[in-house]
Amino acid sequence: MFQSFALCCLCCCCLVGVFGDTDRDTVKSVSVTEGDSVTLNTVFTEIQKADEMLWKFRTNRTLIAKINHDTGVLSTYDGPDGRFRDRLKLDIQTGSLTITNTRTTDSGVYELSISNSSSQTKYRFNVTVNGELRVTSLLYTTDLAY
Repeated sequence: MFQSFALCCLCCCCLVGVFGDTDRDTVKSVSVTEGDSVTLNTVFTEIQKADEMLWKFRTNRTLIAKINHDTGVLSTYDGPDGRFRDRLKLDIQTGSLTITNTRTTDSGVYELSISNSSSQTKYRFNVTVNGELRVTSLLYTTDLAY
């Protein structure tokens, strides 16, 4: 009896290892250069119709994007101070969020919350927008007369 129980526990642990989703327990770090676009990719190839997906920004968790598959409504919001106006794009298939023309003020933690009738799952992305790299060339010439 004990051996059957132990075998059952071992099988369950293996199944969790194979089918478990470790991405949701970690914060994924993403780095981008100012002015470029960045896509926060979900782990999904297609989302279920009953899912509601909410994208939130920073510690105050301001709602910046929403997908409701029950109603077919896809919405993006300007965020605090209108900082995301016309710069957010949602992928209706996967729920991925793209931020175009990034700015250093876009740096911070983005949270994706996925809800359905039976569960809620959260994913976090730490986005760092690095200042635009500027290359300055210096031309130095000397005119030596001998």
